[in-house]
Amino acid sequence: MSDLARRWISPEEYLELEALADTKSEYFDGEIFAIEGTSFEHSLICSNLMNSLRSQLGEGPCLVVATDQRVLVSETGLYTYPDLMVVCDKPELVGSRPQSLLNPRLIVEILSDSTEHYDRGQKFEHYRKIATLQEYVLVSSDRRLIECRTRREGTDEWMVAFCADQGGRIRLNSIDCSLELDEVYRNVELPEPETRKPRSPRS
Repeated sequence: MSDLARRWISPEEYLELEALADTKSEYFDGEIFAIEGTSFEHSLICSNLMNSLRSQLGEGPCLVVATDQRVLVSETGLYTYPDLMVVCDKPELVGSRPQSLLNPRLIVEILSDSTEHYDRGQKFEHYRKIATLQEYVLVSSDRRLIECRTRREGTDEWMVAFCADQGGRIRLNSIDCSLELDEVYRNVELPEPETRKPRSPRS
């Protein structure tokens, strides 16, 4: 992300600017950060995830929300746009249009080279402050790998599970769904192993 701000900007100013902007930006602690465009692979993974979750959730109370919906972490003041969210209670929205969502149950981020460190670390530290958030899912865009962080009920402790095996699946207990690895990466052309930098799934 590139820094757009040269002075401290209030949340109200950010929201006014964002309502008029052609592109999306993130806001935290007086600074605005541009959100980079996504790759074709990123977009296709997002579509596959949305189709899978929508078909499993059906007509139930949980809704799959796309990347254009902003979320506000009210405890820290972060405004951002997750790649995908699921909200199961009545959506709590604040502000004038476009409004910000307060109560996602599940958040998905699709990783890229430029965002992976942030999504795994500092961004997760913000997200875990959302009281309603029960699961945080990280999906790689350069290899077949899904990571799911699940909050232990009634605590701020998180369990971690990985899925990287052919034909594997990972359970999303918070919404009673599963993600099949083959379905998430359907039609996605990934780089050859020798062309990407080595990385541990836990890095």
